[in-house]
Amino acid sequence: MSSGNTIPKELVSLTGPLNDSQLNQLQQTVSQLSPQQLAWVSGYFWGLSQSQSTATNPLITQASAVAAAKPDSQLTIIYASQTGNAKGVAEALEHEAQAAGVAVRLFDASDYKGKDLAKETHVIFVASTNGEGEAPDNALELHEFLQSKKAPKLPNLEYGVIGLGDSSYEFFCQTGKDFDAFLEKLGAKRFIDRVDCDVDYDQPATQWRAKALEVVKASLASTQAEVVQLPVGQAAASHSQYTKQNPYTATLLTSQKITGRDSGKDVRHIEIDLEGSGLTYQPGDALGVWYENSSELANAIAGAVGLSGVESVDVDGESLSIHSALVSKYEITGANPQLVTKFAELSGSEKLQALVADKDKLREYASNTQVIDVLNEQHTKLSAQELVSLLRRLTPRLYSIASSQSEVEEEVHLTVGIVEYEQGEEVRQGGASSFLGRRLEEGDEVKVFIEHNNNFKLPQDDSTPIIMVGPGTGIAPFRSFVQERDNRGAEGKSWLFFGDRTFTQDFLYQVEWQKYLKSGALSRLDVAFSRDQHEKVYVQHRILEQAEQVWEWLQDGAYIYICGDATRMAKDVHEALVIVAEQQGGLTREKAEEYLNELRKAKRYQRDVY
Repeated sequence: MSSGNTIPKELVSLTGPLNDSQLNQLQQTVSQLSPQQLAWVSGYFWGLSQSQSTATNPLITQASAVAAAKPDSQLTIIYASQTGNAKGVAEALEHEAQAAGVAVRLFDASDYKGKDLAKETHVIFVASTNGEGEAPDNALELHEFLQSKKAPKLPNLEYGVIGLGDSSYEFFCQTGKDFDAFLEKLGAKRFIDRVDCDVDYDQPATQWRAKALEVVKASLASTQAEVVQLPVGQAAASHSQYTKQNPYTATLLTSQKITGRDSGKDVRHIEIDLEGSGLTYQPGDALGVWYENSSELANAIAGAVGLSGVESVDVDGESLSIHSALVSKYEITGANPQLVTKFAELSGSEKLQALVADKDKLREYASNTQVIDVLNEQHTKLSAQELVSLLRRLTPRLYSIASSQSEVEEEVHLTVGIVEYEQGEEVRQGGASSFLGRRLEEGDEVKVFIEHNNNFKLPQDDSTPIIMVGPGTGIAPFRSFVQERDNRGAEGKSWLFFGDRTFTQDFLYQVEWQKYLKSGALSRLDVAFSRDQHEKVYVQHRILEQAEQVWEWLQDGAYIYICGDATRMAKDVHEALVIVAEQQGGLTREKAEEYLNELRKAKRYQRDVY
């Protein structure tokens, strides 16, 4: 990320009539502008230079001339990002392009006009996939536009696409595949083959970026003249030195179970100390947690393939024992289709080979099975290097932040459900959740970073009503929302739908919600406890029961937010909202879906689902 827009030294010498104070004021103003704002200002300056005497405005004249002198050929990077991964890859590409001397612009897909593709020479799309093959919220309009009759023909455009996704899902990297197909159909030419990256995307993404830039630089070299440019790149907000690649070593303050003694779930309220880190976050952001795997599980996995744990393995040029590598470098809890496929080949297991032949069954098996249980399907001796070749690299877990910094200051809170189930006579646990909730003790260190999520944010206007749907641990971001609005004295109404299994054992943060209801910080609360009556009741049923009021709030401009399980809950809640629009708005199903889609484009329907 650039350190902010600054006046380049080539222009400083042109500021003759400006005194130091005026120059400093101009510098401060420029540093706060985005690329789009800078472009608008340059046009505005140009207009002024045509209507006013340029004799008294030499800076305007020269700045406009510089802006007008930008090359026709440049690289434009557009990112479609839901949680921030695609944005991070796009920003890395922007930095690398700048270092290579390539003229480059970076755009959030929601800020880019699709018709402008006809003016481009080289474009790279960095696209993540949301949910079941959907485009991220920030790319909905562009994705839709490129399929429409309004999309321009693009015979002069050269492009590349890098997709990010999770191969455990059926529609792996679907958004990247979509953009690739749309551009090709419009006549654009691919200058590099698309790459589809899995969850451990760092290495393949880095290699693809290097190759793409090599091609772009060679292509642009013949058309670019050496010019003085206004700075490109996004204006820097307040950014900490700590990132995914350079996490902050924080301290665990609290790990408190907030489900009852007889609950079937173990949900923890986690508090982490950020004092002195400079890390800041907003409601809706996530905390990235780098965790270590269980030492006992690492031993079991090594033993399952005939290894003692002391055998050496090379990881990024570093020699480690296989035990150390399994603890800190590789994903050893949840399986994935690639692991099952590779082990089926190595082991010769007829059961696994049959699963590999049926993609649906393979995905279902992989998503419900841990690595150790795949390895136990067929006793097979492997070398240390063969074992790690089966595994994905360890990636941080992202948790929705459950606190507002205006409330907790230099702390960050999480709501973590520990993944735990029985497999035969043994207990299986999730890697990150058991690390945070079971293996870490108060005072222990944990490496963290902030993942900003611009697709899950409170309305800027505090008078806007909000509807929040967050069953189970999906309640986390809404705790931050209500804390934030309470601290800001927001006047807008707020309505929370919460659900879980039982009222007595699973009502997360019950005392806090009652306090907020009493103070007026929370206007309404509807709950659904599925096992407290004969027929199961979920949050979508409560939405339908309150359909008239939900529709009234939406007509009054309410934003609606959903957080939690993507597989069932989010789909069921979406279906309930479709029915509300049909019944209360008198819309056909098609029009009801269009209505909700328009809400998403307007950022009034936001989801943080997983």
